[in-house]
Amino acid sequence: MIDTHAHLDALDGEAADALARAREVGVTRVIAVGSGLDSCRATLEVAEREEGVFAALGLHPHQAGDVAEGDFEQLEELLAHPKAVAVGEAGLDHYRDYAPHDRQLESFGAQAALAVRLGKPLVVHSRAADEETAAVLAELPELARVVLHCFSSLGLLGPALERGWYVSFAGNVTYPNATELRAAAARVPPDRLLAETDSPYLAPQPRRGRRNEPANVVHTLAVLAEVRGVDPAELERTIDANATTVFGLP
Repeated sequence: MIDTHAHLDALDGEAADALARAREVGVTRVIAVGSGLDSCRATLEVAEREEGVFAALGLHPHQAGDVAEGDFEQLEELLAHPKAVAVGEAGLDHYRDYAPHDRQLESFGAQAALAVRLGKPLVVHSRAADEETAAVLAELPELARVVLHCFSSLGLLGPALERGWYVSFAGNVTYPNATELRAAAARVPPDRLLAETDSPYLAPQPRRGRRNEPANVVHTLAVLAEVRGVDPAELERTIDANATTVFGLP
């Protein structure tokens, strides 16, 4: 089983313990996500130490206002690491508005271009910016690999289905009021579905109110299996195969 999106560097130095607990329940691979250059470096350190951990490295839209000259060049250097398998999370967040929209768009566009040039998938954060996000992604080459992380932007479901983007669901799909999100999860083609924790955030319903960690992806997977009417073990194999394909994992 795989957790396709976890901020291991944000676990207060307890990544090794969290990964051990994950392995106990069968979660043997994790895509650890760096958000910002310091976070990316810390994430690579975890990936170097821990078997089964790979890295997605990017500049989060919340940080776009602070991006300095040379940051993208430094990001590209970090992405040359053999365990760096994706660019991101990158994207647009017009809900929190922690960075000017034009700077977010500039950062997103630069990272999308970087992903294409490096031949790596682009992990996308989008909140309250469906149309703007879709417009950026529509400019990518047809064969570009796109992962819509922590999917909650229902306006992006149509473009995702049309363009063959991967759609990744986190713990919020398990919440009682997430009816529309579960309906969306039922519509994603089986070869484009992913599951994640977004640790340490968005713990699934059975662990809600506590710090999230990779082991909890089993709860999200169980709900996805239920809404899709498939056996959880079968869905586990499907998602693992999808992640192997999109991230080019060994």
